[in-house]
Amino acid sequence: MKPAPFTYHDPTSAAEAVALLGAHEDAKLLAGGQSLMPMLNMRFVVADHVIDLNGVEGLAGINNTGDALEIGAMTRQRDLMRDPAVAAKAPIMPEALEWVGHFQTRNRGTIGGSLCHLDPAAELPCLMAAYDAVLTVEGPDGAREVPFTEWPLAYMIPNLGPDELLTKVTVPTWAGGHGYGFSEFARRHGDFAIVAVAALLEIDGGNISRAAISVGGADVKPIRLEEAESALAGQAAGPDAFKAAGEVARQIDAMSDTYVTSAYRQRLAATLVERALDKAAQRAGGSA
Repeated sequence: MKPAPFTYHDPTSAAEAVALLGAHEDAKLLAGGQSLMPMLNMRFVVADHVIDLNGVEGLAGINNTGDALEIGAMTRQRDLMRDPAVAAKAPIMPEALEWVGHFQTRNRGTIGGSLCHLDPAAELPCLMAAYDAVLTVEGPDGAREVPFTEWPLAYMIPNLGPDELLTKVTVPTWAGGHGYGFSEFARRHGDFAIVAVAALLEIDGGNISRAAISVGGADVKPIRLEEAESALAGQAAGPDAFKAAGEVARQIDAMSDTYVTSAYRQRLAATLVERALDKAAQRAGGSA
């Protein structure tokens, strides 16, 4: 199929893109296009105006501030996988991105496009939840910052006004040598996750001093296992602590769909949490 007719716009600045959004009621932003273009072609989405962000200056790039990574919304997923600062400061990110589609989609897909599309099973929202990322949005009244906890409003609906544009994602980084693990189960390679888990650990003297666990694919937005994170603090890093965290994951409210039941997702979440934490513990204290 072909998309319904639309007017194409090619702005060169964020301000121009915001002005176009304000001037046209039924407009869609085009970033990498890996989700929008198929939806337009199949007419799941019909837009009167498409605003292409690929010519907008200043929306791509990665800046290491020392305690955070500032990532432009138009930064390609493949660039995130190759960037040395990302590999040093947030090594879980390249690992998780290996699960995103295929190399062709990662070459075009952007971090901002994924976070704005906000598919419940996408890997990048799961990661941003674990990191407590902060998203910078620009609109007609200027810029505002949105903590990731406030970013998902409902199913595939981000905290983004109709005349606003995501410009930057700030990812607070963990101490050098922290442990990280990403585990996912999908029906086949390149599919969206049925369940995915991101885990970050800091271990001091064999005991866990800090933990973050995020579960994706189980609900309409990523789930932070704050109860499990609190319980892990001070515990010895080992199978018993990780199994207890998995049991917390087994109690989450998980959705059922065409593919699997809620109970299946809960059981899968428990297993993947244990695996991700085990990976993170093995890596804690290393060069990452």
